[in-house]
Amino acid sequence: MEKQYRNILIIKPSALGDVVHALPVLDALRTAFPEARISWMIREEFAPLLECVRGLDETLLFRRRQMGRWYAPEGWTALRELLVQLRSERYDLILDLQGLLRTALFAWLSGCKNRVGMTTARELAPLFYTQRVRPASDSLHMVDRYRGMLEAIGVTTFQPHGTLEPPASAVQRVGHLLEDAGLEPKRFAALIPGAAHTSKQWPIERFAVVAEGISKHFGLALAAVGTAGEKKIIAALQQNCVAPVADFSGKTTIPQLVALLGQAHLVVSNDTGPGHIAIAQRVPTVLIFGPTNPAWVGPYQQPEAVVAIEPNQRDKAIRSRDPAHRIEHITVQAVMDAVRRQLGRASGDSRQRRRHLC
Repeated sequence: MEKQYRNILIIKPSALGDVVHALPVLDALRTAFPEARISWMIREEFAPLLECVRGLDETLLFRRRQMGRWYAPEGWTALRELLVQLRSERYDLILDLQGLLRTALFAWLSGCKNRVGMTTARELAPLFYTQRVRPASDSLHMVDRYRGMLEAIGVTTFQPHGTLEPPASAVQRVGHLLEDAGLEPKRFAALIPGAAHTSKQWPIERFAVVAEGISKHFGLALAAVGTAGEKKIIAALQQNCVAPVADFSGKTTIPQLVALLGQAHLVVSNDTGPGHIAIAQRVPTVLIFGPTNPAWVGPYQQPEAVVAIEPNQRDKAIRSRDPAHRIEHITVQAVMDAVRRQLGRASGDSRQRRRHLC
């Protein structure tokens, strides 16, 4: 039987999609330690995602922009406040899922005696762990690495897919947004053409062709999702697409984004956080990958959701240097084939559920 921890901290500040991959850790810890207090350190801008999960007692905000200027009064104050909070909580277990020097240092400075991290963590971070976990030899995926960290502390019950449940206020707000845009729940496809890096952005002209194909062949309305800063990308999508595309850029908070994507019949996305949110909600989703290796951060055990060049023939690097793997080499046909697979699979699942109910 595993040791009974009473006060646990998960450190996973970013990024949005990576936090989604880490959600099963929270579920596993809550199942193993139902009476424990569980906290999560996360970057301020991603913290609203945790409003959509169960089993979390406290959120610690990592104000990266402020703390990055630790030499300025505002940055030093934010850093000091976080360190004081870490020390005062008296954690008896910390899991560093980020694996960087700064997160390992935070774990060490907390005074916690049980600090778990991977042997492969970067920037000398393993020096600050009390328990170092070797990755499994048969998998690169981050979810399996998290599973290994849990097994190292005796937690063996693990479901690899997290759960997101947006608050009622977010669901209500999204209902109004859909109504205003003339969209019906489960009758539209959500398109996510933006990404944090240009190397992850599939050419917008091809996104438009796929959007038209979805509208024409599957009768779905179209909605584009993104941040306020991605409004130009979505405007380009609208200009290149004959079918109308509703623009939701900058109109949703993260909990509202969770609710919106949960109402979609299909999601087509670059490899970016919102796409992984859709996957977590079991929405039929197509994720388009460029240099990033899907074996690390793709939808877990869902190869049918991935479109990438040679997704199963890359080396162990998280990011490929091979020019052949650039996202612009992915064809419209490849994405449309994945759309058909996902929608066909969703229809099959729906028929199977109806037969089961009968």
